[in-house]
Amino acid sequence: MTGSLLSTDEIRRKVNALGPWFHNLDLHGVATAPSHFLGDYPRVKWRRFADVVPACLKGKTVLDIGCNAGFYAMEMKRRGADRVLGLDSREQYLAQARFAAEVNNLDVEFRNLSVYDVGTLGESFDLVIFMGVLYHLRHPLLALDLIYEHVARDLMLFQSMQRGSDRPGKFDKDYDFWRTDQFESDDFPKLHFIEHRYADDPTNWWIPNRSCAEAMLRSAGFVIAAHPEPEVYLCRRGTRPQPDELYMVGSAGG
Repeated sequence: MTGSLLSTDEIRRKVNALGPWFHNLDLHGVATAPSHFLGDYPRVKWRRFADVVPACLKGKTVLDIGCNAGFYAMEMKRRGADRVLGLDSREQYLAQARFAAEVNNLDVEFRNLSVYDVGTLGESFDLVIFMGVLYHLRHPLLALDLIYEHVARDLMLFQSMQRGSDRPGKFDKDYDFWRTDQFESDDFPKLHFIEHRYADDPTNWWIPNRSCAEAMLRSAGFVIAAHPEPEVYLCRRGTRPQPDELYMVGSAGG
């Protein structure tokens, strides 16, 4: 039975069976996470930056890395993208995403694949979505390098939790070995390492301040085109600022 033919009670039973959900989706009147601590998430956040993403994606391909239950992947399909592929490394989220897409009659593909393995896809995409993933990674800059090298053809929609200073900061291209005062500045690019847990989540590993998030994007080769709200950036694939031999991201899969 297709999702469009399921009754409200059938949808509710399936939603409960697939729970708990992190994305609060509206599946024909059934909310998947109505008590989310962030409210109607991620829709409440999406409304604040939706305008920076092209309203018409006809003829475009989209890759959603860390898609969770598929909210952003489905929104891109609603905007007319020819092909949308969502990736996640948790089968629970992929099962939720597949069911939500079925209920909404949206043709979105979902696969179990890590960001570190995007090179195995063997293709690039017009828009890469990389929202809410960076701080869950033990090797965040490697992930950005792999996205740049293997799958980002043009645009990347990026978001990371940020802590510390929210000022962008301006810094020199180089510093003398004996100068250390820059490291004391709150604005200097910093990644905060979480040894144990943050927000009771053992997968929160590295949380950047604003300067660090922006510097990492630039270092990987992305140009920040828009910063519509705190933590969210629309980037374009640019030219890497360092010689190629310094990146050493290796072959497909890292």
